[in-house]
Amino acid sequence: MAAKTPFPIETLLVVDDSALQRLHTVGLMRELGVEIIYEAGDGHEALALLALLRLPPSLLIIDLEMPGMDGVELIQQLQARGINVPLIVASSRESALLTSVETMIVALGMQVLGALEKPLNEEKILAAMCSFSNSRASPKSNPDLPAVCEPELANAIRDREIVAYYQPKVDMRSGMLKGVEALARWNHPEHGMIAPDRFIALAEQTGLIHDLTFAMLEQAMAQAVIWNQRGFSLKVAVNLSPLSLDVPSFGKKVVDMLVQHALPAEQIVLEITESSVASNLGSTLGTLARFRLKGFGLSIDDYGTGFSSMQQLARIPFTELKIDRAFVDGAHARKNLRVILQSALDMAKRLELVTVAEGIEAMEDWRLLQESGCMIGQGYLIAKPMPASELPIWLKGHHRRLPELRPLVGVNGDSANPADETTSNGGNN
Repeated sequence: MAAKTPFPIETLLVVDDSALQRLHTVGLMRELGVEIIYEAGDGHEALALLALLRLPPSLLIIDLEMPGMDGVELIQQLQARGINVPLIVASSRESALLTSVETMIVALGMQVLGALEKPLNEEKILAAMCSFSNSRASPKSNPDLPAVCEPELANAIRDREIVAYYQPKVDMRSGMLKGVEALARWNHPEHGMIAPDRFIALAEQTGLIHDLTFAMLEQAMAQAVIWNQRGFSLKVAVNLSPLSLDVPSFGKKVVDMLVQHALPAEQIVLEITESSVASNLGSTLGTLARFRLKGFGLSIDDYGTGFSSMQQLARIPFTELKIDRAFVDGAHARKNLRVILQSALDMAKRLELVTVAEGIEAMEDWRLLQESGCMIGQGYLIAKPMPASELPIWLKGHHRRLPELRPLVGVNGDSANPADETTSNGGNN
């Protein structure tokens, strides 16, 4: 039988104390093209079976609630023994418990396809496997690349090897482009694309982060000027390092750069993470206050991932609240995430802040955000980060998608108003 799964599964182990549930799961997986399937009644049986197999299965489906050794302990034992096999966990218990276990698996450095509520069906299993397959296919930097050294990074910044890619930010109701976020990308002449997580930390450790930040600001402002000249005015967001905010001259240099490019400050949004004001509160607050006096937008980035969100909102004159992808991706299927998401959006509305959701990858999450009143959306559902030269090409294709992105009739009482559709201004962002 030809496999119907998104990636090949040669062997499978189903761990469940219910013989009836195991039979049901085995039947589903056979329908999906898996021919070799092992079964175990609890964690102890599963570990004993795995010790006998010469090769581990391609996939484990584990029930959480079992006598003897439950699913949680089994997963911990797998990690301790170095058995890192893709997992699907299943339970009839509350979704919050499933979410917690899924988070635990990721924290253990293991591969999790999904945490599914019972009863299982073909649709749930395929959705989990498709999500995993897509994540594996996403372009990433090569982990086998040699470590980046300080002189090499300094030269890359000086020689403009590190360039700004731009990820579109669109209006949640009309779908129209309202702004972009500038993201650093290092296109190494020998090693190819190097992901930011391989050089941002080094830049901060060595003090090169200031040069890198100014390089990104310079590129973003220069590109904004080009877009303005073409009648294509967009707000451009640039990330700031907390270390840069501690430098007394930083604010003046940014303002001077803005003047040199003859840009209105309102066109630049400075994204600041929650932890950015922790080290030198007085200096940092002064810098951010001056930015607002000049007219820059200030966005609290990765909202919800730290412990000081409320405090930062009370201290800093933010104009925008950007909700971290951890609370966006999959929110349509998780009650806890939906509650947190709605709470953040309601609070931002009362504070008169623009709301931006990042990490939108599924249409179901897009619809949820529309219904919840989010203003701006960003994520792979809309577009990946791209060179500035590719943005007009993307935009032509994006316009054809507008009907599917607009609210369904009846959402918030009406449908998107075509009269509001424009890319000639920054909108609410």
